[in-house]
Amino acid sequence: MNHLVSKIMAGLGLFALLTLPAGAQRQQLQGQVPAAVAAFHLQPVDELPGTNRLQFAIVLPPRNLPALGQFVKDVYNRFSANYHHYLTPDQYNEQFGPAATDYQAVLDFAGTNGWRVTGTHPGRSLVEFEAAVGDLEKALHVRLLRYRHPAENRLFFAPAGAPALDLAVPIQAICGLDNYVLPQAKSRIGDLTMATSKAGSYNDSTNGNLFMGADFRHAYVPDTQLNGAGQAVGLQEFDGYNPRDISAYEATANLPNVPVQYVPVDNKSNDLGDGDIEPPLDIEMVISMAPNVEKVVFYDGKFIDSILTEMTDPKQGEPLPLQISSSWGYGTDTGTSNLMMRLAAQGQSYFYAMGDEGALPVDPNGLNGTYTNGADASDLEPYMTTVGGTSLFMSGVGQAWTNEIVWGENGPKGGPGGSAGGILTTVPIPDYQKPVNMSANGGSTTQCNVPDVALTANQVLSVSSTNIAGVYHQHYVYTLGTSCAAPLWAGFAALVNQQAAAAGKPSLGFCTPALYNIGLSSTYTACFHDITSGNNTWSNSPSAYFARPGYDLCTGWGTPAGASLINALITVANPQFVDFHYTGSVQNGSYYKPFSTLAQGINAVSNYGSIFILNGGSSDPTPSLTKPMTLTAQNGAATIVH
Repeated sequence: MNHLVSKIMAGLGLFALLTLPAGAQRQQLQGQVPAAVAAFHLQPVDELPGTNRLQFAIVLPPRNLPALGQFVKDVYNRFSANYHHYLTPDQYNEQFGPAATDYQAVLDFAGTNGWRVTGTHPGRSLVEFEAAVGDLEKALHVRLLRYRHPAENRLFFAPAGAPALDLAVPIQAICGLDNYVLPQAKSRIGDLTMATSKAGSYNDSTNGNLFMGADFRHAYVPDTQLNGAGQAVGLQEFDGYNPRDISAYEATANLPNVPVQYVPVDNKSNDLGDGDIEPPLDIEMVISMAPNVEKVVFYDGKFIDSILTEMTDPKQGEPLPLQISSSWGYGTDTGTSNLMMRLAAQGQSYFYAMGDEGALPVDPNGLNGTYTNGADASDLEPYMTTVGGTSLFMSGVGQAWTNEIVWGENGPKGGPGGSAGGILTTVPIPDYQKPVNMSANGGSTTQCNVPDVALTANQVLSVSSTNIAGVYHQHYVYTLGTSCAAPLWAGFAALVNQQAAAAGKPSLGFCTPALYNIGLSSTYTACFHDITSGNNTWSNSPSAYFARPGYDLCTGWGTPAGASLINALITVANPQFVDFHYTGSVQNGSYYKPFSTLAQGINAVSNYGSIFILNGGSSDPTPSLTKPMTLTAQNGAATIVH
């Protein structure tokens, strides 16, 4: 299990900051030492040479964190007048960004200690540096030591203790003080590697039924012409890609050319092809589901906090991506938690590949790929949508969906893996999961259950390159893993947001609560393919978990069933607003341009949708209620029937 998910979900919110008595300037940052050092009683091998240069970033906490937490709760509370009233990046910076004086104090502190500034951000939440190890150790009153990794054949460096800064300005975390966790792509190569000469015959009788391009739309959105137009999809990456791979995929799958903007973070530069299939795979899955997106924004960085900062507050000319996919395991800190909250505040969806380790927990010591550092449990809910994997079956050559089962293999050590799912034992159950009946599926009623949803994670064809002695070799590769499923969900979200934008509605945003509302409603079977066959068991978990009707810990609620889910998400995520006193010339049912009569709202709302009457008064004319809906009056009594 990648404990990244556990960390982000459990650690949203408060930062660990200890200070000396009043009047003292020095502060200690807890949670900067990998937990494995103490857990396994690791002894240092040597000290990181003082002349080595290190890249790192300082993260500042949001201003007025309690108010930010309350705002995000309100913006996702269907009974709040601020529901889906998102902030723009500039509005967020104005309300919650660190003070300019605090940011300048950090820059001054860096200059005094010989650090070189390599990047600043307009929201003032993060600043990037480079410094000699010796200068860094002196400024932080700590030694950087090297240890032998307990699970990987390498050394890693980490602080010997809690860093301490002679700085009054509160600091959230420092990225880059250790490399215990190296980013891990979650895609895997199957047992079939196709030669370039086989391009175009990816699903013939010789190669079997491999899926690419329009196959995914035929399976999951066969009944809509939505194509992602006008939407930008963000990909969180830790490696580069070769544009020629994308062109080859588009040509093979008969897809239009989709613009991809490479956005370097942490002074990265694009690696055109080192054999990593993850970066091109992510692009290829997005454009397969949403072939006319305005742009795929490819963020390539070293630290998750730097990448998320750029995603939430673009400074390199890229559009703000309203749907984001991550198919990597990575190390996190308390700053990551607050940045995830910012995504939600700005109406940005984040889809996370749950992983390929089968039933969880895989490793109680957290040594199978990622670790979580410095987070305290809080009552704030997680702000990502976790994605499991299925094996897809289609009629003919990618003609139509016929069936799906859980993608399951032999487990994390004995084979490629399977759809990761189970219970996050350190994370309290979020509110949206509490109404789910967990008696049959083995889920928890007190701790967080994953995944939330799923998409196909098997028999996927991708194109990637390797660089051998300066010559690029292109390969058509049989790919599997939830790495395929997460970017497909981001592409699906682009379709939802395309339709929402056309209707003048807000973006989908953090959509997990809406997905659970649909899953618990009578519209569930029309909106999802309910995966009821298969399991993600392995040798250490022979009884967990099996697919069940409804929600389960293999594929969550299942996979999208076309336009019905798109329409339901817009209905649940975008209620109709009515204000009997509104006199504006434009009335579209939005918060700022509400309908002036209840009859208009009733006509516009879909089954099981919500109508909010913003101010007291009486409806005129008297409406007729002919479909199920929720009516809520705020700021005074509302009379709706004379």
